[in-house]
Amino acid sequence: MAGATNSQHRNFGTGSQPARPVYIVDGARTPFLKARGKPGPFPAAELAVGCGRQLLTRQTFDPSAIDEVIVGCVMPGPDEANIARVLALRLGIGNDVPAYTVQRNCASGMQALDNAAMEIAANRAHLILAGGVESMSHCPVLYNNEMVNWLAALAGAKSLGQRLRVFSQLRLKHFKPIIGLLRGLTDPVVGLSMGQTAENLAYRFNISRQQMDEFAVRSHQRLAAAQDQGHLNEIEPLYDYSGKFYDNDDGLRRDSSVEALGKLKPVFDRPFGAVTAGNSAQVTDGSALLLLASEHAVQEYKLPVIGQIKDSQWSGLEPAQMGLGPVHAITPILQRQQFQLKDVDYWEINEAFAAQVLGCLAAWEDDDYCKNELGLDTTLGTLDQQRLNVDGGGVSIGHPVGASGARIVLHVLDVLKRNNAKRGIASLCIGGGQGGAMLVERV
Repeated sequence: MAGATNSQHRNFGTGSQPARPVYIVDGARTPFLKARGKPGPFPAAELAVGCGRQLLTRQTFDPSAIDEVIVGCVMPGPDEANIARVLALRLGIGNDVPAYTVQRNCASGMQALDNAAMEIAANRAHLILAGGVESMSHCPVLYNNEMVNWLAALAGAKSLGQRLRVFSQLRLKHFKPIIGLLRGLTDPVVGLSMGQTAENLAYRFNISRQQMDEFAVRSHQRLAAAQDQGHLNEIEPLYDYSGKFYDNDDGLRRDSSVEALGKLKPVFDRPFGAVTAGNSAQVTDGSALLLLASEHAVQEYKLPVIGQIKDSQWSGLEPAQMGLGPVHAITPILQRQQFQLKDVDYWEINEAFAAQVLGCLAAWEDDDYCKNELGLDTTLGTLDQQRLNVDGGGVSIGHPVGASGARIVLHVLDVLKRNNAKRGIASLCIGGGQGGAMLVERV
């Protein structure tokens, strides 16, 4: 494909040499819990275990039948090295079942699903537990290098005099922390926070503050309606050690309004920007896990099939425009499958920022962008927003970065089932200038 994008695709059974079909047979997620300035009730491993325990309990097979566990996570805690293995062992899947963790920033959960699908398509596995987890409220706060050097000097001091000299060098600057979450949400190459890249898109496509806030309000309204109508049955409740019960995404603002959001100040480009905390994804804790199976496993264990992974795409683009990643990942899938936007029944495009999703929609309608960046002869057209993120998205539900890619795949399948529809695409922008997308169909 022409244009400025490098792409890597996975085609599951539609090429000239069909691979084995890859089925999704079940899935679950935790409630997505908003971070509120201190560590939340669950570290990442506990979120994943709470999600996976209920998922495996209702299966017809013993957990040891699983061939592999693959989990996406961006910021595991110090006691969660290779968190996929921690999860597998704590779920009782078995010592002899391998597990590994993947990291592709915001799309880590989708990357885990993609890796699992490739293993099954290549006849290397029959049954894989895959998905993602993130406890962003537990993201580490780090010592700066000056403090680390001071601690090293203290450890090397042998006599009381040497220790006193080291203590005399301790200054307030040594106590200035490094906030891991803020560093992680900043691109180290171009030096821009993710919010600043969203401001770039707002400027490029002339997206107004009013449009962003209207999008954000609609996200909350749609999540409220989904909760009220019982459309989020993918959620498995959690209990903390005090017995407190969590059964809903708790970042929902039922009272959200354009007027209220209009009072918030810009966060990333003060004082002139338009991206605020209210029209951005929430910092959140959560997990989403899916069971992927081969046709052999479906037949052997008499498993229900909720969908089939048909295609996927990974693409790269300029990091300062990273929010347009879904455009660069979805477009090649549409071309490969000879689809137009209207041929996809439902869409999940992760709401990292309202400006970012609106920017993707605007890019497909922009003649210059489609021709010069995507290598198309004409615009791709208009995506019907009544079929996009119909139950809310990252702005209202939250965006635990390791888990969101798995959540949107699971949820688009649920939306397809509810509406007796066939085809869905889930996609995310990825910090660092990438995009990921996955095409699924109901079987």
